[in-house]
Amino acid sequence: MPDLSSFTLASTVAAILGISFGVMLPAVAMGWAIKSALDALARQPEAERAITRTLFIGLAMIESLAIYVLVIVLIVLFRNPLLEYLVK
Repeated sequence: MPDLSSFTLASTVAAILGISFGVMLPAVAMGWAIKSALDALARQPEAERAITRTLFIGLAMIESLAIYVLVIVLIVLFRNPLLEYLVK
């Protein structure tokens, strides 16, 4: 069986980088969306219902991206599909 420590280290580092960027970028996008929604509410308070509804839909879509990144990183960490090709 070949030595897989370097491959394991590389996949772990890639997973750490993936989760860091995959969580930071949606967090920045959420902050920007909330800032824009608050700005819109300050300009047009009578449109609160429509703005809030649109904000929550947008935040849910952004959060789904972060959850997708988490699932992919967990797959890479615990069940790496490339590992089977290296063992052969």
